[in-house]
This record gives sequence, structure tokens and C-alpha cells, in this order.
Amino acid sequence: VQLVESGGGLVQPGGSLRLSCAASGFTFSTSWMSWVRQVPGKGLEWVSYISSSGAITRYTDSVKGRFTVSRDNAKNTLYLQMNSLKPEDTAVYYCAPGTSTSRWDQRGQGTQVTVSS
Repeated sequence: VQLVESGGGLVQPGGSLRLSCAASGFTFSTSWMSWVRQVPGKGLEWVSYISSSGAITRYTDSVKGRFTVSRDNAKNTLYLQMNSLKPEDTAVYYCAPGTSTSRWDQRGQGTQVTVSS
């Protein structure tokens, strides 16, 4: 399993970012996928997941209505569109295969998102 996240950066409150996760080494098109995040000094927090076809999506309450997860199975790529960003969204964001916390160890290297004025 290889996952490479990108798209993070510094953004002002209220701004937007689109994260990408390039997947390889496994059958991406048949895998549910998750986004998780981590604030320094704290544990990993689940953010969202999406079914293999993209028909089913779920979000943690704090991002509902602001974040949208999607995927392009032809490109083996997972996305997270983040709108109306808040300072509390500041974290390193990772993608991981599946929906189980046991698979979070297979996450990529992460991409830093900083929301600050």
C-alpha cells in the first residue's frame, strides 16, 4: 500500500483547500477509503470515509456541511474538498485504506493544513 497526500498549505479562516491522495499498490477501485487527521500531541481523528464506488460518504460532525470527500477510480485518487475552514481544522491530514482504525497504520506521510489569519 502506497498513499501520497498533497494539497495542504496555509489558508485564512473561511478559506478552502482541496487535498488529494494518490494511491498505488492495492486495488483502489474496490477499497473504501478514509481521511483522518492529527493535531500535534493528540491522537488520530477520523474525518470522513467513502465507499468504493463513491455512493456512500460519511463525515465527523465537526466537518459536516463544510468538507466533501470524493474519488476518481480511473486515476486512483481520493480527494477532500475543504470549505469554510476554521482554525480548529489545523492538523496533518492523512488518507488511509478502509474504514477500520486498524488500517490507519497504512496511511500516507500526510499533508499539513494550517488555518490562521
